[in-house]
Amino acid sequence: MPEDISFLLLPGFSAIGFMSAIEPLRVANRFRENLYRWHILSVDGAPVAASNGISMNAEAAFGDVDHARTVFIVAGFDPLACYSRALGDWLRRLDHTHATLGGIDTGAFILAEAGLLRATDSVTLHWEALSAFRERYPSVNASEELFEIGARRITCAGGTASIDMMLDLISRSHGAALASSISEQFVVSRIRQRSDHQRMEIAARYGVHNRKLIQVIGVMEQNMEEPLAPADLAQEIGVTRRQLERLFCSSLKDTPTHFYLQLRLDRARELLRQTDMSITAICVACGFESPSHFSRTYRARFGTSPRSDRSPLRHGGGGNANMPRESAVP
Repeated sequence: MPEDISFLLLPGFSAIGFMSAIEPLRVANRFRENLYRWHILSVDGAPVAASNGISMNAEAAFGDVDHARTVFIVAGFDPLACYSRALGDWLRRLDHTHATLGGIDTGAFILAEAGLLRATDSVTLHWEALSAFRERYPSVNASEELFEIGARRITCAGGTASIDMMLDLISRSHGAALASSISEQFVVSRIRQRSDHQRMEIAARYGVHNRKLIQVIGVMEQNMEEPLAPADLAQEIGVTRRQLERLFCSSLKDTPTHFYLQLRLDRARELLRQTDMSITAICVACGFESPSHFSRTYRARFGTSPRSDRSPLRHGGGGNANMPRESAVP
């Protein structure tokens, strides 16, 4: 019998994350007949639009499905706007029947909100939403891996990482040779491992090659809530403060302090747009001394105030900004 996999597409889902999960299954069936069968679900059984505007037909509403072996929730921006008590109840019923539950792109938010992720589970999601997820569900181990495959929880960062996740699952069930043959059909030179980086390395992201500069930018990215002073940053990488300033000036045409500030403001914008955290809480999480200082620097960087830059769904637009937080199961 073919292995059944259901995909619950939430409004605004990531089209590339979904198609990258489906296509390896299609090609697997081309090489070996009837290995997989997939089903597309939506919130109400009606067609559902992806974030790129393309609409996908669904076979049924999730509430009409009583049994499923494996279910992936495919989400995109602001996944919790689609969360409901009915959806949480449905996922918990499936969990009680020992179904495998997964999330693609930001689908892990739905699993966490339903209380279906424990501290012993390792999950992943798109890097852009990672900070927001960690702030909302601090007890859940959220990694930066491409995908995480557990006993009954499977999560993926979305995008083309869905291909790598599916190839890993196919390899486990049907052998590495089949997975390699499928990979070649996509003109993919290698199957990435779960531990491959989601984002470009710092060197590629900022166009820098100095080892010390790459190291200190990494230190900055790991210390947002309590920013380090320039002297401490210099000590971290074994240079003087003057040498640190010369590194930034020559390679980035910037100062360490200003560059660090831009990183923290970018992180603040992610949290503003993807969480219901208060502005004061975001101010603290990104290492600003006061809400007024945060607001001034934010406006100088983005040309708008933090309050005005909230996602429409979270700023009086009918989303779930006031929905009580449901903690993950410890």
